[in-house]
Amino acid sequence: MANAVSGMALHDDCNLKFLELKAKRTYRFIIFKIEEEQKQILVEQVGEPTKSYEDFTASLPVNECRYAIYDFDFVTEENVQKSKIIFIAWSPDTSPVRSKMIYASSKEGFKSELDGIQIELQATDPTEIGLDVITSRTS
Repeated sequence: MANAVSGMALHDDCNLKFLELKAKRTYRFIIFKIEEEQKQILVEQVGEPTKSYEDFTASLPVNECRYAIYDFDFVTEENVQKSKIIFIAWSPDTSPVRSKMIYASSKEGFKSELDGIQIELQATDPTEIGLDVITSRTS
């Protein structure tokens, strides 16, 4: 277990998978879940590099909070291929209040453990993490 984050331990797999995404581009995305009974943050799902942004957004639960990392590829106006690592705090309006509070209080500590995040988004519904929003944040 890595450092405690707001009372939640960070499972070693979280940092390992993040480093693999960042350095080796092994994954397109990682979805993290707080396991309240075990008091730790775990990797819930990873997406292979071939997965699309739509695959990623479809993987987020409709009624439950999650943290997510997405490796976003894009081409600049100068026609240069680039990539940005995006952190998303997913907190749907329909998720339980207690869950929203736990995720909100653990977010900064968790994020600080993941060195290399370039963009952060807070989303409560799918329109707040639409591809148009992501694209506008990278330019």
